[in-house]
Amino acid sequence: MADRLIYLPLGGAGEIGMNAYVYGYGAPGKERLILVDLGVTFGDMESAPGIDLIMPDIAWLEKNKHRLEAIFVTHGHEDHLGGLGHLWSRLEVPIYARRFTGSLIRLKLEEAGHPADTVRIVEARPEVTELGPFKVQYAPISHSIPESSALIIDTPAGRVLHTGDFKLDGTPVVGDAWDPVAWKQIATEVDGGIKVLTCDSTNIFSTHPGRSEALLANPILEWVMAQPNMVVATTFASNIARLKTLADAAKAGGRKICLLGRAMRRMVSVGIETGILSDFPDTIGPEEAAKLPRNEVMLIVTGSQGERRAASAQLSRGRYLGLSLKTGDSFLFSSKTIPGNEKSVGRIMNALSEMGVEVYDADDGLYHVSGHANRPDIETMHEVLKPATVIPMHGEHLHLREHVMLARGKGTSAEVIVNGAMADLTGTAPKIVDQIETGRLYLDGNVLIGAMDGVVRDRIRMALNGQATVSVIIDEDDNALPDAWVELMGLPVRGRSGTELDQMIEAELAEFLERADRRTVRDDDKMEEAVRKITRQVSMEEIGKKPEVTVIVSRLMAD
Repeated sequence: MADRLIYLPLGGAGEIGMNAYVYGYGAPGKERLILVDLGVTFGDMESAPGIDLIMPDIAWLEKNKHRLEAIFVTHGHEDHLGGLGHLWSRLEVPIYARRFTGSLIRLKLEEAGHPADTVRIVEARPEVTELGPFKVQYAPISHSIPESSALIIDTPAGRVLHTGDFKLDGTPVVGDAWDPVAWKQIATEVDGGIKVLTCDSTNIFSTHPGRSEALLANPILEWVMAQPNMVVATTFASNIARLKTLADAAKAGGRKICLLGRAMRRMVSVGIETGILSDFPDTIGPEEAAKLPRNEVMLIVTGSQGERRAASAQLSRGRYLGLSLKTGDSFLFSSKTIPGNEKSVGRIMNALSEMGVEVYDADDGLYHVSGHANRPDIETMHEVLKPATVIPMHGEHLHLREHVMLARGKGTSAEVIVNGAMADLTGTAPKIVDQIETGRLYLDGNVLIGAMDGVVRDRIRMALNGQATVSVIIDEDDNALPDAWVELMGLPVRGRSGTELDQMIEAELAEFLERADRRTVRDDDKMEEAVRKITRQVSMEEIGKKPEVTVIVSRLMAD
């Protein structure tokens, strides 16, 4: 059979975050493969209570790892590299990245006990990495973290341009500026031009042109200068350009800068070490900050998305590393709240307000710009590259579908390809040729579990319905009646009758055990089934809920 070029998203196509995209070339079923990014997303209490991280299930890739050449990482955001520390040992292939991103990956691998030398640092184009049938170049592009890059993937079937996350920013403060001339060259330097453009879809519904990071400098400086007491600002730790803008404003306002939060200190440290940040203002520690007059300090802190253990949340609860906020202090959220985080961010804002702190957010656009291309910028990317086919990625299904409609409206072939759909890109239009079972892996504490393992499902059911543990003691002496004790968690003490619920259940169980025949008493399965049924029935009558029931049958042997 003829060789083919395939594309298989395992994460990020049908959702925002958790990016993982497979490209392959070769005979069907024997293609040599590369993986682009391996990211995470974060759990929430509604759909994944207690889960720290969610990452793509790479079972198919693990099964075919003998065909996998390498992992290429586009940039340093957690939704693109956060899974490497947890999943690299299942693949054990080289990881390619630019310097700043590679430094972050090495730290993750070292923390996980994996060899850091598996990371290969590459320079931007014209440097080419040749692996199997692939020739890969890093094409610099602006985003909200330094050294973001699109990937130029040349194959015998043609050139693929995988944008990664991007925006068109000519003055990004830190990192690579948008250069339309350079990108036009990417589109015209090979015969046939761009065969496939795999493109970021995050802001496809934002109809106004994207704004430059540089536009924030004056508003943020004016805001800092206008505040009378302590100033606190939070943003994504990875947004080094924003950190620099905030720090420069603090310095210009005569304030000392204190960074709070491990992730933020790490990002600045790696930025300085790799030369990305050559003139970041000096910082002080929390001990020194606590001793200075409040109008001489600016705290730049983690927790812009309401993370419970981050510095923002800690400060909103009263005190963090010897520092506390007071009436008249000012707190700026220089970031957009990711959908799903509104409640946790709002909780912090309200707690700060109750303390008398003045809270400012980014809703008016003065103090934040997006790191993703808006619709007009996506259109510009299409126009500059003139791809034969557009495949939207990094977006929920609505985003992908809207992106397809945009491309088709301009006469360009486009298809929605979601997680698990393997597409043959060899012809003039993508064609779905296989469906791979995809799912999610959960990091629960320090253990990886499958989304279908039932752990989270049981946790949700316990949260919704409560838990009852019933201990049944059976004395093998024929003259002794079985006895039962009930312990309840997450349930009201009393039901509608006014009697304590555990006593009601125990009374009903006592009646059942007194009349139970010998065959039922001797069969643990029958006993468990009957006890569970009675416990849930009484609970339903008394409180309107059927709890999760654990039955423990213990037998005392006769002498």
